[in-house]
Amino acid sequence: MPINELRILDALATRTSLDLVARLEPADLAKPTPCEAWTLHGLLAHMTTQHLGFAAAANGDGDPDHWKLVPLGEDPVATYRESVNKVLNAFAANDIADRKFPLPEFTTEFTFTAEQAIGFHFVDYVVHAWDVARTLRLPIHFQREVLDYATRIAESVPDGQSRLEPGAAFGPAADTTGLSGLDRIVALLGRSPHWPDH
Repeated sequence: MPINELRILDALATRTSLDLVARLEPADLAKPTPCEAWTLHGLLAHMTTQHLGFAAAANGDGDPDHWKLVPLGEDPVATYRESVNKVLNAFAANDIADRKFPLPEFTTEFTFTAEQAIGFHFVDYVVHAWDVARTLRLPIHFQREVLDYATRIAESVPDGQSRLEPGAAFGPAADTTGLSGLDRIVALLGRSPHWPDH
């Protein structure tokens, strides 16, 4: 996919996550999420940190410290919004297609192309937007182009033993029988599309 189109899709997914996060109330931060290890506060801290890590990577900075969990402070929504702006601004650089992304959270053995890195970020925020929507019991809607490309990526992510390892980005794929759209995407990437009623 051309990098400009991918950036647009990534921005749509990321801004959808922000629109949902902006609707949370302080009491919501203690709620469980589809990410079993995290409350909404923990998920939001992870999402914020990931944005900052990818923003650093877009600028060629592979310091692992950029991927250490950041505090959300007194205004978690404002902290998250700032991280969204940083990553989208970093991805908007005119020469982004020519850059190599160091992603130490994934591997320190090699760098990634912009298309690979932004693709990782994109599919992650389609799923994390769904996580937030489910946690807050809010509806979520993505454009067909977002869902089509996220499905392509989700179908290409290897399943199997590697997803059981500590720190794996996604859990083992769930049953996708009869599923389509966003439900199929999240199932392919280890979520129960029926959460919390699974």
